[in-house]
This record gives sequence, C-alpha cells and structure tokens, in this order.
Amino acid sequence: MRDSREKASTSGLSARRVFAIARKEFTHVLRDWRSLTLALAIPVMLILLFGYALNLDVKNVPTIVYDASGTPESRDFVRLFGGSTYFTFVDRCDNHRDIARAIDRGRAMVAIVIPTDFAECVNAGRKAEIQVIVDGSDANTGRLVTGYVSAVGLIYYRNLVVKRAEQAGGGAVSMPVSVEHRAWYNPELRSTNNIIPGIIAIVMMVIAAILTSTTVAKEWELGTMEQLISTPVRVQELVVGKLTPFFVIGFLDVTVAVAMGQWIFGVPLRGNAALLFLMAAVFLIGALSTGFMISAMLKTQVLATQIALLSTYLPTLLLSGFVFAIENMPQAIRAITYFVPARYFIAIMRGIYMKGIGLDVMWFNALLLSLWALFMFALANRKLRLKLD
Repeated sequence: MRDSREKASTSGLSARRVFAIARKEFTHVLRDWRSLTLALAIPVMLILLFGYALNLDVKNVPTIVYDASGTPESRDFVRLFGGSTYFTFVDRCDNHRDIARAIDRGRAMVAIVIPTDFAECVNAGRKAEIQVIVDGSDANTGRLVTGYVSAVGLIYYRNLVVKRAEQAGGGAVSMPVSVEHRAWYNPELRSTNNIIPGIIAIVMMVIAAILTSTTVAKEWELGTMEQLISTPVRVQELVVGKLTPFFVIGFLDVTVAVAMGQWIFGVPLRGNAALLFLMAAVFLIGALSTGFMISAMLKTQVLATQIALLSTYLPTLLLSGFVFAIENMPQAIRAITYFVPARYFIAIMRGIYMKGIGLDVMWFNALLLSLWALFMFALANRKLRLKLD
C-alpha cells in the first residue's frame, strides 16, 4: 500500500479512477433521495421566495388624507395622488388623532395633511405648506415616499402655472426647466430584474454548502475513508471524483434558476448565455471546493454543514451587494467585501443580464473569480492531503 504522500506527489490523473469515484458518489446521491430532493427543491423555493417577497419597488403605499381645507383646490391636489400607482387611499379623516391611530395599527403608512388656508395661499400665490407624516419604521420606503410626495407637489405647481397662464390669455406656457428621466438597462426600474441575477449566486452557495460540506466528513463517520486511503486513488483524483456529481447537480440548479428568472419573472437576458454559464461554472467550482475544504477539515457532518452555511451563505447574502449597496457600507465593511467572491460574480451576472456586456468590460471581475476558484480547489486538495497524512 502506497502512503498518501506518495500518492499526492505522483503527477497526472487517471480518468478511470476519477470516473470510479464519481460513479460511487453518484450512487450515494441517488440513493439518498431526501438530499437529492432538497438539492433540487431548495433553489426553486429560494427563487420563488426572493423573487416574489424581496421586492424593493414602492407601490400602492397605504395612504390616509386629512383635508382640512375642503376646497376644489385641495381636492385637485389630492386627486393627483389618486392617479399615481405609488399611493392607495385607505381612508380620510378630520383630526390628527385618527392619523396616529391608523399609522400605529399599520393601516396606513403615509398621511397627507392639507391645512385650512391651502386654497387661500394657492390663489394668493403664496407658499402652501403640506404636512406629510411617514411611518419611519421602514426608513427606505419612507425616504422614497417622501420623494414621491415632493414630485406630486411639483406636478401640481406646474399644472397651476399652466392653468393661470391660459386663464390670463397668455397662451401656452413653456417651463424654464424640463427634466426628462431615462433609465438605461432597466427602463421599468423593476427591482426583480436586479434581484434575480443575485439569487443565482445565493442558490449556488447554499447548494455547495449543503452538498459538499459533508462529503468527506461522512466518509470519516462511516469508516470508509480508511478503505479509500488503501486504494491507489490519489488526492487530486479523490477531490475531482467527489466534486463531479455535485457540480452536475449545481449546474442543473443554475439552469433551473436561469429558466425561472426568464419565464416566471420575465427577467430579460440581454447578454451571452454561454458566457453566463461559463462564469457560473467557475463560481460553482470555487463554491464546491470551499465546502469540500470545510468537510476535509472537520470529521462531523453536522458541524461541517453549520460552518459551511455560516462562512458562505451569510457573506453572500449580506456583503456581496445583492441586497445592500456596498457604497453605503462603512469603510471597514467595504474592505471586507473585497474578500467575498460573490461580489464579483453578482457584478458579472448583472452585467450579462441587464447590460449585455462581455469579458472586454468585466475581465477583471472574471479574473478575480477564476483565481479564487483555482485557489479554493488547490486549498481543498491540500487540506485533504494533510488529513490523510
């Protein structure tokens, strides 16, 4: 029997031995139908959950109105909110006490208070102050809603200027400044178009953590690792053979995620699909190697799974730019994000999906992602070799 150091030092891989290890792993995976079902069902569940629940678009905000003026001018102002998709009137009231009660109970998120002298100020050309009360417990939505209310106020002012000019017989009025909004790459400003590419990275990390984090630890627990050591199989062949079936499952999950994003959520794929799957394969190799390395270091399946989830899923979710903009993070946290590979993969996916750009623009992110995958694969080999020595 050759010792493990001798195996590791022998160059070259045997396709026959790699195939034998891969076939053995495929057999284990197919026999463990519960794990296989989870590996295929979890991506679908995550895509549906994030795709439908994680929606950053602000629409149909429940709104309550306190019109203390009760004049045609104030009703015209309120009517502008009713014609917007951002607001939905849930009630009208005549005092601040009802406003506080509606917001406290969650019936309304925004309250618009029109003062008694609104019409008088408008007709006299003076500034009319509108009070907007926002539920600040959701700071992001509150900030956006405040901006929408300000935009409605500008529309009302513009309409008022045009109406007065027409009444004075001045003809058509041209505004001194006209702002025309145009959003590139995502003209509808749908947050789903931005979220779905990031979900693919989350799915791949979760699957890699669940599947490969136990592959070596299970061998130690079952006592079959000693049998593998006694065979002519080299360390590199063992790693490649064990990762192959999980790579196939992970690639199938990526295909399902891409198909669901396009056919269920209507996310357009503007770039090269082949490049998308190529970059997904590189990221998948690195993610699987990370889980395999953790499994090689630990001999308990439960502990290996927990460590894998904590070290892969959470950084991918919180520090990759998937949900939270990296530019808004503190300087120290931004420095940490450079060591989160999902940051580069998500940037590549969004570039392919939304902008249709290629490696001529994203080559640096692709290079860093490839270096990380190679490093993690080499590290997985080294950790397994040290365990077997």
